[in-house]
Amino acid sequence: MNTGVPGPEAELAEDRVLRIQTKLHQWAIDDPDRRFDDLWNLVCDPAVLVVAWRRVRGNRGKRSAGVDGVRPDAIEVPEAGFIAELRADLKARRFTPMPVRERMIPKPGATKRRRLGIPTARDRVVQAALKLVLEPIFEAGFRPCSYGFRPKRRAHDAIAEIHQFTSRSYEWVFEADIEACFDQISHPVLMDRVRRRVGDKRVLGLVKAFLRAGILSLDPPMKVEPAGARV
Repeated sequence: MNTGVPGPEAELAEDRVLRIQTKLHQWAIDDPDRRFDDLWNLVCDPAVLVVAWRRVRGNRGKRSAGVDGVRPDAIEVPEAGFIAELRADLKARRFTPMPVRERMIPKPGATKRRRLGIPTARDRVVQAALKLVLEPIFEAGFRPCSYGFRPKRRAHDAIAEIHQFTSRSYEWVFEADIEACFDQISHPVLMDRVRRRVGDKRVLGLVKAFLRAGILSLDPPMKVEPAGARV
């Protein structure tokens, strides 16, 4: 796979990424025990980075800056400068995630607040690139009844399935929640699950680097919290 070509046009990039994702997903379905050993070149692929940038630039958080103060919507000529430099840093293994900027925001309809982490624009693009490559692999292992944080699935789909079951004599619905799940999740356990499918040490190292990047709290007092305790 040639990853040394200039960044493709957005439409061509979307088409190429879709083909890549389709192949990865099919391979993962065909062999549930397969470990993918060469994913780094896909993460660094110009098309993947272009699509990742479009995801970040099109997100409603594009007006929020990370700890470096750079807003995604303020970055100009991304294909010629921003993305090219980011790709060069990735391929040269110079890229290092920065701490996440923390904001405490109120929960809807509650007096409590929850953490909102804002990565830098560069980090968001790399995270989006990782997601584009890894998601079709791990999607192959999910059950049809799973709706959380999955593409083309939403809470309304889960509600529709509940309605269907309750109209067929089912009487009980159980709801459960893990308090501060993403704050408390064990990083070693998480990485072990990722390693079951991913054998590329460069990709594993990048995922682990994001987990260990830490948090910069902007609510007083300002401090940097290490994230290494659970890694």
